[in-house]
Parts: sequence; structure tokens; C-alpha cells
Amino acid sequence: MSSTPRIAIVGAGPGGLVCARVLQRHRIPVTVFEREADLAARSQGGSLDIRADTGQPALRAAGLFEEFLALARPEGQETRLMDRDATLLHHHLPQPGDVAAPEIDRGRLRALLLDSLAPGTVRWGQAARAAAPLPDGGARLELADGTVEDFDLVVGADGAWSRIRPAVSDARPVHGGIDFVEIHFADADERHPAIADLVGNGSMFANAGRKSLIAQRDGDGGIRVYAAFRGPLDWNADLDLDDTDAVRARLLDIYEGFDDRLLDLLRRNEGPFISRPLYVLPVPHTWERVPGITLLGDAAHLMPPVGVGANLAMLDGAELAQAVIAHPTIDAALNAYESVMLPRSAEEAKAAADILAVLVPDTDSTEAFFPDDLTGS
Repeated sequence: MSSTPRIAIVGAGPGGLVCARVLQRHRIPVTVFEREADLAARSQGGSLDIRADTGQPALRAAGLFEEFLALARPEGQETRLMDRDATLLHHHLPQPGDVAAPEIDRGRLRALLLDSLAPGTVRWGQAARAAAPLPDGGARLELADGTVEDFDLVVGADGAWSRIRPAVSDARPVHGGIDFVEIHFADADERHPAIADLVGNGSMFANAGRKSLIAQRDGDGGIRVYAAFRGPLDWNADLDLDDTDAVRARLLDIYEGFDDRLLDLLRRNEGPFISRPLYVLPVPHTWERVPGITLLGDAAHLMPPVGVGANLAMLDGAELAQAVIAHPTIDAALNAYESVMLPRSAEEAKAAADILAVLVPDTDSTEAFFPDDLTGS
């Protein structure tokens, strides 16, 4: 850069934080605006597999790869694939030293990234309302409290329902025809040994027809389960999601015919059921170059949750920062970044949709189907 730009990143998720970290490593100041009050404001979500071709290069660019490895769980790469009778069809056990995609809890990853930033980088409790390009270059960021600030670059890293996206695109997420109902088991080895034994150290998948059960170890000893099934957005319109017994009964009806060992994933949980409908952006999602504004992660390419999103968001963040560092103007940097990110995200979104279509097939067949990405074949 011929002069030091003023950069704002909206959203303190992994992608936005990687972007901020890489910029700061090269002495480019950045401000991150985050609507949450602090890191502990909500549950940080489940475990992430950080992949050698996407998330890991981003962490290397951030200078945090070794710190990540110290926190990661290579044993979490274990994968068990089953049919609805709980018959084990495929079992992948990682070899010693295998770090192709080690697991890390999202909260630990986010804390690692936050701790790497200069104090005061993140302005907590400051939600964005909108962004707009300025006539002479740069962009104006409007905050929810009505204040405005001008920057040379505003980056929308604020997820599925991005407030920055409308500045570059009219696209909005649409329901993908699948709901994920989240289920939790705390201290599984001690309190739910049969379920712990079923799931193993990593992830377990069991599907049949239009529904799948997905279970995953968390680093705190818990197990997180997703009941994923095809159906309308209003499948629970007549239910009170706080009525655990009623939701449990509906899910047991949906998964009728599954083995009792699998149905225990629906029967034995102690906490609430949390409905997480699947939303996606159009594929491809592109836009005409807008001076001073761009997107990364889910704000740019919201796709099915099959292990790609967080990795791509971090790679986006690292590459955007590197483009800013390498080019003489923001406009040149954004041209370089978007010319790579947009076609790559379209390819990844298509692949993610294909994986989801096999993981939760749109068919009533009772046969189990799994994508090559899961079976390793």
C-alpha cells in the first residue's frame, strides 16, 4: 500500500479474525466490529475439522499454526458410518501423526485468534446496520446505534444474515429444505457411556432415506448430535420447541425404523432440542465490484454445513489480507481477492450441496448412502 488504509471488519468469527490477525502482522491497523458483548455471550458451537488445504494455510499465514496444533484433537478425525440398523459400514481411524483435518472446538479456535490481536482491536457490542460506498472511494459503515464511520475498506464477515451483503448484492439466503435439530450430551463417557461408545472419538453418521443422525465429540467431553431431515420449514409449527417431550415424540416418529441404539440419541439427551434450519445462498453468488466493500465467509458464500464453511472463511480472510498487503490500492486488492474467491466458493458450494444430497438423500430408500468425502474412497 502506498499509504496505510483504514480497514473495518464486521464480524469476529474465524474468518474476520484471521483477516485482522494477518493485517496486524504486517502493521496494518484494523478495527473489528462485533455485535456480541464478549466471547462468552453465547455458545460457540461445535467442533471444526481444520483442513490441510484451506483452514491450515490460513492459520500458517496468521502465524498460529503451531499454537493451533497444541489445542487440536487429531483423534477427532475418527469417522464411523452406519446404516439405520447401527451396522458399522465404514470406520476410519487416523494414523499417528495424521493432521490432515484435526478437530478443534470453535470456541477454542476463536479464543486463540482473539488472543493474537492487539488489545482493543475488537469493539464488542457494536452491531453494524449497513455499509455504502463513498463517492470519492472507500465506504461508510453505519452502526446500529446510528453512528457512522468512514473507512478505506469495509469487510462483511458477519455471516449468513450479513448486514454488509446488501451493499454489493441483492441475494438473500433461502431455506434449503432440510432442518438440523441440535441435541447435547454433557460428560458423555461418565453419564452416557453407551452413546459415547457408539460415537467414538470423532464423528458418527447414520442415514436412511430423507433423514440422517450425525454425532460429534466436543473437546469438553460432550457429544453434539444433529438430527438432519428433509421437510418444510414449518415442520414444527404446531410444536413449542421448549416442550422437550413433544419435540422428542415428533423426532422419534420421524426416525421410526432406526435401531434403538441410534434412537437413544433422541431419547436420552438432557438439554433442549434446538432447531437450526438450513439456509443457503444462490450458486454461484457473484457481484459487480463495489469500491471499498467486500465479503468473506458465509456472508459471501453461505453453503451446506458439511465441514467447509469455517475453513473457507479463514482462507478468505487470509487471502484478502494478503491481497491488501501486496497491492498498491484497495481496488486492486479487491480485484485480486474476488477473482479467486468467487469462482472457488462456487465450486465448493456445488460440492457441498452434492455431499449433503448424499448424506440426506431426497429419497425414501432405507439404504444408507455416504459421500466419498466421508468414506475416504
